[in-house]
Amino acid sequence: MATDPLLRQGPDSTDLVLRAGPAGPAWNALTSAGPALFTPLALGVPTLLVAFWMALAGARASTVFVVVGVIAGLEYLIGWPALALSRARDILRVEFAPAGVPASLRLVRAAGPDDWLPVETLREVRLTHKVVEPYQGDYKPAVSTLALELVLRGVRERLDPLPFGGDPQRLADALEALLGPAGVVVKLRTERSTRDRPQTNSWTSGGSASAGSGGG
Repeated sequence: MATDPLLRQGPDSTDLVLRAGPAGPAWNALTSAGPALFTPLALGVPTLLVAFWMALAGARASTVFVVVGVIAGLEYLIGWPALALSRARDILRVEFAPAGVPASLRLVRAAGPDDWLPVETLREVRLTHKVVEPYQGDYKPAVSTLALELVLRGVRERLDPLPFGGDPQRLADALEALLGPAGVVVKLRTERSTRDRPQTNSWTSGGSASAGSGGG
């Protein structure tokens, strides 16, 4: 479950919280069980083809339903661990310890925490704040997201944009105050754009106008 990225100071560490919820293999598997229900829907076309060919071959409806149910169940059992594995490396939070002047950091993933690393391993933190504003006359509110990229020694960890309703500059300043003494560079970039106006069907509107004028 996503939340506004924020810095939370505890007695032993300061955490950059990116997603809410506990971590661990069991919890990751549990939270993947629900989304895995969409696997049979995603693979519905081949399942329906099997049912169609069985019906053409003269199979009874009850037999077709049983076979389709078995296939859907197998698809779910395959999709569940596959989804859990794909989400295992999702970063939930970054822990900096000790809380005041951190000397170590570790990434806490959906499958559990990584090993502690020296804070000097982190070279740079890049924050990209994107705001999609409504066009004139649009009733939908602006959408704000924040992407995070951690430039570590020899590797980059990037978190896909998360919904964000806070102050990105305040977050960047807090990270700089926390990590600046260790030589970590914190960069913030803001990108603004306007939501595309939906395209009207000119053929339909033109056809309606012609029909109206012809009636006169």
